[in-house]
Amino acid sequence: MTGATAFWMKHSKVRVQIAPLKRYPKVTLVVPAHNEEVVIGKTMRAILNLNYPTSQLEVLLFADNCQDNTAKEMRKVMREHQYHGRQVKIIERTGSGGKAGVLNDALKIANGEYIGVYDADAMPEKNALYFLVKKVLEKPDMYMASFGRNKTRNAEQNFLTRCINQEIVVTQRIQHCGIWHLFKIGRIPGTNFIINTNYVKSIGGWRNGALTEDTDISFKIMGSGKLIALAYNSEAFQQEPERLKDYYFQRLRWAKGNYEVVIKNFTHIFDHTNWRVKLETFYYSCTFFWFNAAIILSDIFFISNLFALLLHIWNPAIVLPFTITSTNVLLAQVLLFNWLLMIMLHILQINTAMATQYGQATTKQIWLALASYFTYSQLFIIVSVHAVSSVTLDRIFHRDGTKWVKTKRFSD
Repeated sequence: MTGATAFWMKHSKVRVQIAPLKRYPKVTLVVPAHNEEVVIGKTMRAILNLNYPTSQLEVLLFADNCQDNTAKEMRKVMREHQYHGRQVKIIERTGSGGKAGVLNDALKIANGEYIGVYDADAMPEKNALYFLVKKVLEKPDMYMASFGRNKTRNAEQNFLTRCINQEIVVTQRIQHCGIWHLFKIGRIPGTNFIINTNYVKSIGGWRNGALTEDTDISFKIMGSGKLIALAYNSEAFQQEPERLKDYYFQRLRWAKGNYEVVIKNFTHIFDHTNWRVKLETFYYSCTFFWFNAAIILSDIFFISNLFALLLHIWNPAIVLPFTITSTNVLLAQVLLFNWLLMIMLHILQINTAMATQYGQATTKQIWLALASYFTYSQLFIIVSVHAVSSVTLDRIFHRDGTKWVKTKRFSD
């Protein structure tokens, strides 16, 4: 929060100008689409209408192992007269490797100096690519990639999407901006980013079958001593899950992928790897292992003591299983005060993030932040426990852990 506040105090005073770039490198945009007939049309039009010279823009559309009309919808858009003559290829793919496999196939045929990625549900804002390219051109020898931010395009659909919207805004306006401002650490998201084509070839491309191919390649880039630059003005609008089941399996896949990346890179904390990799590995370890374990342990203490306290009413011989003093009154007061401070910090963080985005800083968001603390945020515990259990069992029984449930799309 400290880093993000300093970042926004500086950048909120800057008036953004859309001035011609000193050069416009050729960019290949890749759109991996698996059964995306519902949303692919709008995404394609948003990409083809980007504020970027059409002669310098190549678009590769992959209908990846589709059982629906995704490819048909792609061709339907390309028959519209305003898109005739554009550098667009529609590829019906039947290979393996998931999204990472698609990106590696695209890497073989891409003609652009940079390769960019937009998911099938992610509609880039008109100047999204402009800002990504502008950022890498600031230091092309150091900035091997740049990434923007993603906004929820169906945020007002229901309580779940409103909570997801808050989470995404906090992640991208607090976490991403904070760590970039303090440490020049960037993380490639799943969509709305570009990366130097020759460079990504030199590091072996994406790891086929990776559940979170974005996190995996981010560690590769940092490990080589290069940077992933934050282009905070670049925006894309993506559709988020509207049903709890779809949300759960999406986040389960993300959590499993992040656990795999942490396990893979954990030894780098103790070797001579780039310090940014060490810091990120330590951060992910704290988030997904130690923090989660502490929450679970805390909940066990709380529930056990609460249950014992209720039984004590009928049977005075029953004592609290977890105690420090004979009455625990003083300790309970201290911990209750600490808990209230944590809730206030949770709400403060969300509303600080909302204040950086036009139209989001409302009293409704404050009440939503409070409600999400006791509901939506607690899902993280369940998802994390399921993920770490699944990763452990995958290792023990040598199961294929790369299979994932596709997030359902909705027409909008």
